[in-house]
Amino acid sequence: MIFQSALDLQFPDLFLELSGFLPDSRLYLKIEAMNPAGSIKFKPALAMVDDLEQRGLLRPGSRVIESSSGNLGIALAIVCNARGYSFTCVTDLNTAPATIALMRAYGARVVVIDERDANGGFLSMRLAHLQERMAADPTLVWPNQYANPVNTMAHYHTTAAEILKEFPEVDAVFVGAGTTGTLTGCAQYFAQHRPETKVFAVDIIGSTTFGTPPGRRHIPGLGTSRTPEIASLRHVTDLVMVSEYDTVRACRLLRNRYFLLGGGSTGAVLSGVSARARMLRPGSVVVAISPDLGDRYAGTLYDPGWLAERGLDSPPASTGRSDVPTAACPDPV
Repeated sequence: MIFQSALDLQFPDLFLELSGFLPDSRLYLKIEAMNPAGSIKFKPALAMVDDLEQRGLLRPGSRVIESSSGNLGIALAIVCNARGYSFTCVTDLNTAPATIALMRAYGARVVVIDERDANGGFLSMRLAHLQERMAADPTLVWPNQYANPVNTMAHYHTTAAEILKEFPEVDAVFVGAGTTGTLTGCAQYFAQHRPETKVFAVDIIGSTTFGTPPGRRHIPGLGTSRTPEIASLRHVTDLVMVSEYDTVRACRLLRNRYFLLGGGSTGAVLSGVSARARMLRPGSVVVAISPDLGDRYAGTLYDPGWLAERGLDSPPASTGRSDVPTAACPDPV
């Protein structure tokens, strides 16, 4: 197979069966890392840049700026480099050093915000910095993944359609909620094309995306401290809130039983699957979306010292237990 551009190196129709994860149903993990950016964010990055070009908002030599906790930043760095635009990513202290290094390797300028907002996160402070930059330099172009409907429609036309093509009678789909582009696009698609399919949103405890209480979070790519404009639960069956501790345990399970390193978003989604297993009828076909793999988190999610420093090596004090059954998901090591 020969391609003419690195931007065409996308293999979205990959599913890994996680045999035995659910006792009475079949679970398939949709692997979204097989593209130059290594994550599902490559889809909206391409779509948003294409849209800006088509509307005449991006021209040769344009400068793009965006807020990202990592994966969209990498994706935009690649796309902007390929299209001849400079790119600045506004990120924060939770972003993995390897992720920042990747963005810079692709030619991006990276600004790291170190001040938390009122909800204990960084998003509002990242956006405040970005808007200050935009006010000072109106020639900057902001795709705005948080409010851009193209973010949602990118997943409507690709991610959701790919699932239904592979599994025409899929019973349930579990989607992590970050900026919520993937979630909203998938929920809209299934509502229109197969309303029998249950769509579960998985968010992290401490995220305020859907009005839940704020709290300090450490794993990038999960949740927000400000509700994105595109966020919606209109076509969602249920919202599943999982802890970062359970997220880490699910990542360890994926590694130890299925020999795959998953990113934090993947661990959260699998934790959500376990938490709602009893809602699935026996024999169900279930798809969980894996936005990226775990290689760029080797020094964080898979580092015992990093976990211990953040208290992620023991159950949350508020519950003393995990939503993921201990027998199914061993403690982190």
